Amino acid sequence: MDTENIPETLTGAIRYFASADTCHKFLTEMRWPTGVLCPLCGSADIGKLVKSRRVWNCKGCRKQFSVKVGTIFEDSPLGLEKWLPATWLIVNAKNGISSCELHRALGVTQKTAWFMLHRIRLAMQNGSIEKLSGRVEADETFIGAKARNVSSARRKAKGGGDAAFRKTAVLGLLQRNTEDESSRVRLKVVESVRRYDLDPEVRKNVEKGSELYTDKLRSYETLADEYVHQVIDHAECYAKGHVHTNGLENFWSLLKRGIRGTYVNVEPFHLFRYLDEQAFRFNERKDNDKGRFLKAIASFAGKRLMYSKLIGQEDGGSLPPETTGTWQTA
Repeated sequence: MDTENIPETLTGAIRYFASADTCHKFLTEMRWPTGVLCPLCGSADIGKLVKSRRVWNCKGCRKQFSVKVGTIFEDSPLGLEKWLPATWLIVNAKNGISSCELHRALGVTQKTAWFMLHRIRLAMQNGSIEKLSGRVEADETFIGAKARNVSSARRKAKGGGDAAFRKTAVLGLLQRNTEDESSRVRLKVVESVRRYDLDPEVRKNVEKGSELYTDKLRSYETLADEYVHQVIDHAECYAKGHVHTNGLENFWSLLKRGIRGTYVNVEPFHLFRYLDEQAFRFNERKDNDKGRFLKAIASFAGKRLMYSKLIGQEDGGSLPPETTGTWQTA
């Protein structure tokens, strides 16, 4: 589609997407640049648009559908004139945007704003299977509240003790920048920082023969059989020439600043969504606001998040299956 008319700024985007017809036309062209197809059966035999309801009639499966069907917007009573500015806000807010802030900006409830943000984070998730290569850093961090800072009432509700507030481990991989592209990260929530959790994930996502830089954690010791593995001992120094993990240390700082400053607290089973959000903005940092917005919107189709799944009430109350995280890639 022709994106020259899309504005470059937030105020311009709010004015541009104020019309429901403009939003509908924009998403239709983004989703079906060569012509409308039925998202239910894939048929190209489609009737004319029913403008009063903005739906099409499929002559193949004889069902009606709108541009929202099969996307992160499906079954949402909110108009696209709220969804698109919300998407612009979250993909371009360096430290994120809270549900309270979004509910005040859009005039929706805080609960609705929270659900919207998680749907948009799903669109920001990119599951590329392309492996990292060249010079790659690997490091781990822990995210969560310290047990001693938790109120006695919440400690009692959780069963008491420090074990109830164990921090969540996150593994990060960073491919350093080259002449052609900037550095990019991949993140995943892991069960622990033991070798059986970290070693397979590194091998799964880094090309064999790459230069791999880690700290002195023993969980990485066996990686020398497939990689040029170099170690920096933080007890001695933080860098020896190009041997360091400072790129990931910088990213952890950005991530934790956003979580502590904007979201304050993140439940462990939602953490991977916040990782997707921060990694997307980091990987696309060289692009402008308009570019990041269009890249996020380009991924809105084929993804859907039900509220019951989000709050863990699907399948008799079990948590969502992806609570262990998915790799967020460039």
